[in-house]
Amino acid sequence: MPARAYWKGQIRLALVSIPIEVYPATRSGAAIAFHQIHEPSGKRIRYEKVAPGVGPVDRDEIIKGFEVSKGSYVLLDEEEIEAVKIESRKTLELVQFVDADEIDVLYYEKPYFIVPADDLAEEAYTVLREALRKTRKVGLGQLAVRGREQLVSIKPCGRGLVMEVLRYADEVHKAQGYFRDIEDAKPDADLLDLATMLIDKKTAPFKPAEFHDRYVDALHRLIDKKAKSKSNKRILEDVEEPVSGKGNVIDLMAALKKSVGDGKDSGKSASSTRKPAAKKAPASGGSRARKRA
Repeated sequence: MPARAYWKGQIRLALVSIPIEVYPATRSGAAIAFHQIHEPSGKRIRYEKVAPGVGPVDRDEIIKGFEVSKGSYVLLDEEEIEAVKIESRKTLELVQFVDADEIDVLYYEKPYFIVPADDLAEEAYTVLREALRKTRKVGLGQLAVRGREQLVSIKPCGRGLVMEVLRYADEVHKAQGYFRDIEDAKPDADLLDLATMLIDKKTAPFKPAEFHDRYVDALHRLIDKKAKSKSNKRILEDVEEPVSGKGNVIDLMAALKKSVGDGKDSGKSASSTRKPAAKKAPASGGSRARKRA
């Protein structure tokens, strides 16, 4: 378990308080950070704080400002900003419960593990976990951390609880603005059947370890090659181009049939869902086998 908790306090449900500790459930991926380098000298580029018409300025001369109109700012110093920060209370009060599927996926931002702070808290912790599981509900509350208030949800996860930071309503775009021009028409039944068969064929358990960021992997290989060569000569890796059809016109029926038909031995195929054709007596004197449809 990490040495440092993201938050320590208690969950409060009416008169019941459960001491807990909260730990990040995720970590940053294997992203590669680049610096800007002056190529002739090999020196790293540095940046100065500059005011137009003034030039470089000292750090202690800089304060924060909010633009209220073009070129006009309300200036705020650190003490003014600190004065309005929310006090970091040590209580997460569950003020509402909702159905587990009622929160749109767009609102979920970041998950955290919740663990009981000690053995004495474990009984109440387990009761809350099982009550949420039995009712299929998610608990909602607001958590004050580092001067800001976060909307969070709590739900069961295996033997424990997971807290997920939620976005506020003004942080989420309305989907209607993006989907408005899509026709509300039912697809062709045959096309839908083929698409469903393709989904069934490719259905498998989710194993996140099988997926990798191929771009990051390729960058690591490139960096290793250049480091070993001890040269700044360009190395252009061969990149496989994605297979694409000719032109933009797609025969959707043909593409779906071909997709369903590929790899018949690995998974459910179109032929496995059709009823077998009725047997016919072979034609008399025929020497050629009849091809299957």
